[in-house]
Amino acid sequence: MNRAAIIDHIVNWLKEYTENSGTKGYVVGVSGGIDSALTSCLAAATGFPVTLVEMPIYQSPDQVSRARKHIEELQKRHSNVSRVEVDLTPVFDQFIGSLPNVPGSEAREMSLVNSRARLRMTTLYYFAALESKIVVGTGNKVEDFGVGFYTKYGDGGVDLSPIADLYKTQVFELAEEMGVIQEILDAPPTDGLWGDDRTDEDQIGASYPELEWAMEQVKTGKKSEHFHGREKEVMEIYQRYHRNNRHKMEPIPVCEIPEDLLSD
Repeated sequence: MNRAAIIDHIVNWLKEYTENSGTKGYVVGVSGGIDSALTSCLAAATGFPVTLVEMPIYQSPDQVSRARKHIEELQKRHSNVSRVEVDLTPVFDQFIGSLPNVPGSEAREMSLVNSRARLRMTTLYYFAALESKIVVGTGNKVEDFGVGFYTKYGDGGVDLSPIADLYKTQVFELAEEMGVIQEILDAPPTDGLWGDDRTDEDQIGASYPELEWAMEQVKTGKKSEHFHGREKEVMEIYQRYHRNNRHKMEPIPVCEIPEDLLSD
Protein backbone atom coordinates (compact mmCIF):
# COMPACT_ATOMS: atom_id res chain seq x y z
CA MET A 1 0.00 0.00 0.00
CA ASN A 2 1.37 3.40 -1.01
CA ARG A 3 0.69 5.20 2.27
CA ALA A 4 1.96 8.64 1.25
CA ALA A 5 0.07 8.63 -2.05
CA ILE A 6 -3.19 7.57 -0.38
CA ILE A 7 -2.84 10.32 2.23
CA ASP A 8 -2.26 12.89 -0.52
CA HIS A 9 -5.24 11.55 -2.46
CA ILE A 10 -7.61 11.86 0.51
CA VAL A 11 -6.31 15.27 1.56
CA ASN A 12 -6.72 16.62 -1.98
CA TRP A 13 -10.23 15.11 -2.17
CA LEU A 14 -11.18 16.89 1.07
CA LYS A 15 -9.75 20.18 -0.15
CA GLU A 16 -11.54 19.98 -3.50
CA TYR A 17 -14.84 19.11 -1.84
CA THR A 18 -14.52 22.03 0.57
CA GLU A 19 -13.57 24.52 -2.11
CA ASN A 20 -16.52 23.44 -4.28
CA SER A 21 -18.98 23.55 -1.37
CA GLY A 22 -18.05 27.07 -0.31
CA THR A 23 -17.65 25.97 3.33
CA LYS A 24 -14.85 27.07 5.63
CA GLY A 25 -13.43 23.88 7.09
CA TYR A 26 -14.24 20.76 9.07
CA VAL A 27 -15.76 19.52 12.31
CA VAL A 28 -14.56 16.14 13.59
CA GLY A 29 -15.67 14.29 16.70
CA VAL A 30 -12.61 12.86 18.44
CA SER A 31 -13.13 9.80 20.63
CA GLY A 32 -9.64 8.56 21.41
CA GLY A 33 -9.96 5.83 18.77
CA ILE A 34 -7.98 5.13 15.62
CA ASP A 35 -10.62 6.17 13.05
CA SER A 36 -11.26 9.65 14.45
CA ALA A 37 -7.52 10.10 15.00
CA LEU A 38 -6.70 9.42 11.34
CA THR A 39 -9.66 11.46 10.09
CA SER A 40 -8.65 14.49 12.16
CA CYS A 41 -5.05 14.19 10.90
CA LEU A 42 -6.25 14.15 7.30
CA ALA A 43 -8.53 17.14 7.86
CA ALA A 44 -5.74 19.07 9.56
CA ALA A 45 -3.39 18.36 6.63
CA THR A 46 -5.69 20.27 4.26
CA GLY A 47 -4.79 23.60 5.86
CA PHE A 48 -8.46 24.49 6.31
CA PRO A 49 -9.69 25.32 9.82
CA VAL A 50 -10.56 22.19 11.79
CA THR A 51 -12.66 22.05 14.96
CA LEU A 52 -12.07 18.90 17.00
CA VAL A 53 -14.89 18.15 19.40
CA GLU A 54 -14.69 15.94 22.48
CA MET A 55 -18.12 14.81 23.67
CA PRO A 56 -17.78 12.54 26.73
CA ILE A 57 -20.86 10.74 28.01
CA TYR A 58 -19.77 8.60 30.98
CA GLN A 59 -16.60 8.02 28.98
CA SER A 60 -13.83 5.68 30.03
CA PRO A 61 -10.93 7.77 31.46
CA ASP A 62 -8.50 6.02 29.09
CA GLN A 63 -10.53 7.08 26.06
CA VAL A 64 -10.75 10.69 27.29
CA SER A 65 -7.01 10.76 27.97
CA ARG A 66 -6.15 9.40 24.52
CA ALA A 67 -8.42 11.91 22.81
CA ARG A 68 -6.86 14.84 24.67
CA LYS A 69 -3.30 13.69 24.00
CA HIS A 70 -4.07 13.24 20.32
CA ILE A 71 -5.57 16.71 20.01
CA GLU A 72 -2.63 18.28 21.84
CA GLU A 73 -0.16 16.58 19.51
CA LEU A 74 -2.12 17.61 16.45
CA GLN A 75 -2.28 21.22 17.62
CA LYS A 76 1.50 21.26 18.01
CA ARG A 77 1.85 20.36 14.33
CA HIS A 78 -1.06 22.33 12.86
CA SER A 79 -2.00 25.91 13.67
CA ASN A 80 -5.39 25.46 11.92
CA VAL A 81 -6.66 23.03 14.59
CA SER A 82 -8.91 24.18 17.43
CA ARG A 83 -10.58 22.11 20.13
CA VAL A 84 -13.77 22.24 22.16
CA GLU A 85 -15.08 19.89 24.84
CA VAL A 86 -18.80 19.48 25.44
CA ASP A 87 -19.70 17.31 28.42
CA LEU A 88 -22.93 15.63 27.30
CA THR A 89 -23.35 13.54 30.44
CA PRO A 90 -25.84 15.94 32.11
CA VAL A 91 -27.83 16.20 28.86
CA PHE A 92 -27.90 12.42 28.56
CA ASP A 93 -29.01 12.03 32.18
CA GLN A 94 -31.84 14.51 31.68
CA PHE A 95 -32.86 12.72 28.49
CA ILE A 96 -33.03 9.38 30.32
CA GLY A 97 -35.01 10.97 33.13
CA SER A 98 -37.62 12.18 30.65
CA LEU A 99 -38.23 8.70 29.21
CA PRO A 100 -40.65 6.04 30.45
CA ASN A 101 -38.92 3.44 32.58
CA VAL A 102 -38.60 -0.02 30.99
CA PRO A 103 -36.96 -2.22 33.66
CA GLY A 104 -34.56 -4.93 32.49
CA SER A 105 -35.01 -4.24 28.79
CA GLU A 106 -32.05 -5.05 26.52
CA ALA A 107 -33.75 -3.15 23.72
CA ARG A 108 -33.89 -0.05 25.92
CA GLU A 109 -30.18 -0.34 26.69
CA MET A 110 -29.33 -0.52 22.99
CA SER A 111 -31.67 2.39 22.24
CA LEU A 112 -29.86 4.50 24.82
CA VAL A 113 -26.47 3.53 23.36
CA ASN A 114 -27.65 4.75 19.95
CA SER A 115 -29.08 7.87 21.58
CA ARG A 116 -25.58 8.73 22.80
CA ALA A 117 -24.33 8.67 19.20
CA ARG A 118 -27.24 10.85 18.07
CA LEU A 119 -26.61 13.42 20.81
CA ARG A 120 -23.04 13.66 19.57
CA MET A 121 -24.18 14.07 15.96
CA THR A 122 -26.46 16.93 17.02
CA THR A 123 -23.52 18.58 18.80
CA LEU A 124 -21.24 18.28 15.78
CA TYR A 125 -23.83 19.86 13.51
CA TYR A 126 -24.29 22.71 15.98
CA PHE A 127 -20.64 23.67 15.52
CA ALA A 128 -20.75 23.01 11.77
CA ALA A 129 -23.68 25.40 11.33
CA LEU A 130 -22.13 27.93 13.68
CA GLU A 131 -18.83 28.00 11.81
CA SER A 132 -19.99 27.12 8.25
CA LYS A 133 -18.02 23.88 8.28
CA ILE A 134 -18.49 20.27 7.15
CA VAL A 135 -19.09 17.36 9.53
CA VAL A 136 -16.52 14.75 8.57
CA GLY A 137 -17.34 11.07 9.07
CA THR A 138 -14.90 8.67 10.72
CA GLY A 139 -16.33 5.32 9.56
CA ASN A 140 -14.13 2.79 7.76
CA LYS A 141 -15.04 0.33 4.99
CA VAL A 142 -15.94 -2.62 7.21
CA GLU A 143 -18.14 -0.52 9.49
CA ASP A 144 -19.89 1.51 6.81
CA PHE A 145 -20.32 -0.99 3.97
CA GLY A 146 -19.76 -4.35 5.65
CA VAL A 147 -21.29 -4.99 9.05
CA GLY A 148 -22.98 -1.61 9.58
CA PHE A 149 -21.26 -0.97 12.89
CA TYR A 150 -22.52 2.57 13.28
CA THR A 151 -25.66 4.41 14.37
CA LYS A 152 -27.98 5.74 11.69
CA TYR A 153 -28.32 9.51 12.18
CA GLY A 154 -25.58 9.18 14.81
CA ASP A 155 -21.97 8.61 13.76
CA GLY A 156 -23.49 7.68 10.38
CA GLY A 157 -25.02 11.16 10.09
CA VAL A 158 -22.20 13.08 8.41
CA ASP A 159 -21.54 15.19 5.32
CA LEU A 160 -18.75 13.12 3.77
CA SER A 161 -16.57 10.10 4.51
CA PRO A 162 -12.86 10.34 3.72
CA ILE A 163 -11.77 6.91 5.07
CA ALA A 164 -14.82 4.79 4.19
CA ASP A 165 -12.94 3.08 1.34
CA LEU A 166 -10.24 1.83 3.73
CA TYR A 167 -10.22 -1.37 5.73
CA LYS A 168 -9.48 -1.05 9.44
CA THR A 169 -6.02 -2.54 9.01
CA GLN A 170 -5.29 0.11 6.37
CA VAL A 171 -6.55 2.80 8.74
CA PHE A 172 -3.95 1.67 11.27
CA GLU A 173 -1.22 1.81 8.63
CA LEU A 174 -2.10 5.36 7.56
CA ALA A 175 -2.47 6.50 11.17
CA GLU A 176 1.02 5.25 11.90
CA GLU A 177 2.28 7.04 8.80
CA MET A 178 0.70 10.32 9.99
CA GLY A 179 2.23 10.10 13.45
CA VAL A 180 -0.83 9.22 15.54
CA ILE A 181 0.21 8.69 19.17
CA GLN A 182 1.22 5.18 20.23
CA GLU A 183 -1.53 4.90 22.87
CA ILE A 184 -4.16 5.09 20.12
CA LEU A 185 -2.27 2.73 17.81
CA ASP A 186 -2.10 0.18 20.63
CA ALA A 187 -5.69 0.54 21.92
CA PRO A 188 -8.26 -2.14 20.96
CA PRO A 189 -10.96 -0.56 18.75
CA THR A 190 -14.10 0.43 20.65
CA ASP A 191 -17.14 2.58 19.90
CA GLY A 192 -17.01 4.13 23.40
CA LEU A 193 -20.79 4.15 23.73
CA TRP A 194 -21.25 1.79 26.67
CA GLY A 195 -19.33 3.54 29.44
CA ASP A 196 -17.07 0.50 29.93
CA ASP A 197 -14.11 -1.19 28.25
CA ARG A 198 -15.93 -3.51 25.83
CA THR A 199 -14.30 -3.59 22.43
CA ASP A 200 -15.76 -3.74 18.92
CA GLU A 201 -14.68 -7.38 18.74
CA ASP A 202 -16.53 -8.11 21.99
CA GLN A 203 -19.72 -6.73 20.46
CA ILE A 204 -19.44 -8.14 16.95
CA GLY A 205 -17.88 -11.50 17.76
CA ALA A 206 -15.09 -11.22 15.20
CA SER A 207 -11.94 -9.16 14.77
CA TYR A 208 -11.51 -6.58 12.02
CA PRO A 209 -8.97 -8.72 10.10
CA GLU A 210 -11.50 -11.58 10.19
CA LEU A 211 -14.31 -9.31 8.96
CA GLU A 212 -12.09 -7.94 6.20
CA TRP A 213 -11.35 -11.52 5.11
CA ALA A 214 -15.09 -12.28 5.06
CA MET A 215 -15.84 -9.12 3.08
CA GLU A 216 -13.31 -10.19 0.43
CA GLN A 217 -14.76 -13.71 0.31
CA VAL A 218 -18.26 -12.34 -0.29
CA LYS A 219 -16.92 -10.32 -3.22
CA THR A 220 -15.93 -13.60 -4.90
CA GLY A 221 -19.37 -15.11 -4.32
CA LYS A 222 -18.46 -17.26 -1.32
CA LYS A 223 -20.96 -17.96 1.49
CA SER A 224 -20.73 -19.48 4.94
CA GLU A 225 -21.54 -22.95 3.63
CA HIS A 226 -18.26 -22.94 1.69
CA PHE A 227 -16.26 -22.95 4.93
CA HIS A 228 -15.81 -24.87 8.17
CA GLY A 229 -14.86 -24.12 11.77
CA ARG A 230 -13.93 -20.56 12.67
CA GLU A 231 -14.04 -19.40 9.05
CA LYS A 232 -17.66 -20.58 8.75
CA GLU A 233 -18.50 -18.83 12.04
CA VAL A 234 -16.93 -15.55 10.88
CA MET A 235 -18.78 -15.72 7.56
CA GLU A 236 -22.07 -16.23 9.39
CA ILE A 237 -21.36 -13.24 11.62
CA TYR A 238 -20.45 -11.07 8.64
CA GLN A 239 -23.46 -12.14 6.56
CA ARG A 240 -25.88 -11.51 9.44
CA TYR A 241 -24.60 -8.01 10.11
CA HIS A 242 -24.31 -7.18 6.41
CA ARG A 243 -27.92 -8.22 5.82
CA ASN A 244 -29.10 -5.94 8.62
CA ASN A 245 -26.96 -3.07 7.32
CA ARG A 246 -28.85 -2.62 4.06
CA HIS A 247 -31.62 -0.43 5.49
CA LYS A 248 -29.12 1.84 7.27
CA MET A 249 -26.95 2.96 4.37
CA GLU A 250 -27.16 6.60 3.33
CA PRO A 251 -25.87 8.22 0.09
CA ILE A 252 -22.88 10.04 1.62
CA PRO A 253 -19.92 11.17 -0.54
CA VAL A 254 -17.02 8.72 -0.08
CA CYS A 255 -13.41 9.23 -1.10
CA GLU A 256 -12.69 6.31 -3.45
CA ILE A 257 -9.09 5.10 -3.34
CA PRO A 258 -7.56 3.98 -6.67
CA GLU A 259 -6.71 0.27 -6.62
CA ASP A 260 -3.12 0.84 -7.69
CA LEU A 261 -2.50 2.85 -4.52
CA LEU A 262 -3.95 0.11 -2.30
CA SER A 263 -1.98 -2.76 -3.86
CA ASP A 264 1.39 -3.79 -2.43
